[in-house]
Amino acid sequence: MTIEECYSALGGNYQQALGRLMNDNLIKRFVMKFPADKSYDNMVAAMNARDTDTAFREAHTLKGVCRNLAFDRLDSSVSEITEHLRAGDLAPALEMLPRVTADYELVIDTIKKL
Repeated sequence: MTIEECYSALGGNYQQALGRLMNDNLIKRFVMKFPADKSYDNMVAAMNARDTDTAFREAHTLKGVCRNLAFDRLDSSVSEITEHLRAGDLAPALEMLPRVTADYELVIDTIKKL
């Protein structure tokens, strides 16, 4: 699988990533580091602990990483959950968590195939 095929499979924007990072090797290097980022796990743990402040910070961090890597699908769902958490609205954020989880798992599973 090429990096461009990876982006297509995970719902990302390869051209945007290429414009930002300038070459496939650099894109791949950063993409391969994504699974080690703990923002998603920390966000879920904070949401389960009903700690909206920490959940917001972790969601915001994850959103930034997704935006920098042009993971558009995950960025979109994380952005929505971030806004609920920013407002302190945990219930709708928890309702959105399955969608964010599905998008996150798609990214991780696709990266594993790279």
